[in-house]
Amino acid sequence: MSATHRMWIAALGSFALLAGAYAFQAMGYAPCKMCLWQRWPHVVAIVAGIVAVLWSNRFVALTGAIAMLTTAAIGVYHSGVERGWWEGPTSCSGGQSLGGLSGADLLSTDVMDRIVMCDEIAWSFAGLSMASWNAVFSVLLAAIWLSAFRRLQRSA
Repeated sequence: MSATHRMWIAALGSFALLAGAYAFQAMGYAPCKMCLWQRWPHVVAIVAGIVAVLWSNRFVALTGAIAMLTTAAIGVYHSGVERGWWEGPTSCSGGQSLGGLSGADLLSTDVMDRIVMCDEIAWSFAGLSMASWNAVFSVLLAAIWLSAFRRLQRSA
């Protein structure tokens, strides 16, 4: 399989993960701040896959791999926060400061709908949360991007 095909497969994998995230959101699982952070590297990988059609080179493959390793790292960090292994951002974890909220926000019943805590697991399957699954699949996609990089390196 060519390096370009590998990059396309990896980019489609990112597209599938991103589409899945939006599907869960449409089903009522609102994303927390760290969930949103995990989405951006997938966008970068999708763009890299599109660029690979016109300009398939090692830089594009490396960009996709770095994007996937970035979202995997955020997913591992997020999973650790969910499991209480370490502290998460104060803006979306149990130690959240209310200093950023106005008096009206504190009295409003709507504000609770807008705050999604990063240290709570909204959904899990086989003992892994969405953040954990993102980390697992992103590592696999990084491996595909790196295999494309190696193939391009050998042909150079």
